[in-house]
Amino acid sequence: MTDQSTIIPFHAAHKNRTTFPSIFFERAEFDEILNVYGKMVASGHWKDYAISASKGVAIFAAFHKASERPVFRITKPPALKHKQGSFSILSSQGQILKRGQDLRQTLRYFDKKLIKIVK
Repeated sequence: MTDQSTIIPFHAAHKNRTTFPSIFFERAEFDEILNVYGKMVASGHWKDYAISASKGVAIFAAFHKASERPVFRITKPPALKHKQGSFSILSSQGQILKRGQDLRQTLRYFDKKLIKIVK
């Protein structure tokens, strides 16, 4: 009995596949996001988060409950850097709420969520 298997090198199996560059948040960017995340957790708005990178986009997703869809997504799509901004904040429905070149300025969107009316 002869074995008819052909061994294909791993790199050859994926030579026709389109690969996207790995995009991640830089350390300073991640610190800014975690600063806002901490404030939102302390105020009771968020309880969990997830980080992912897919199709050339870094995503920070914030959840009210871990079993739900993300309440907000903070994305870093470098392809839009020169057109519409390096950073976006998206709602749970995917609507773009804020875009900007500067992450700190873009994250100010959440400041109004932290304001409480005191009587």
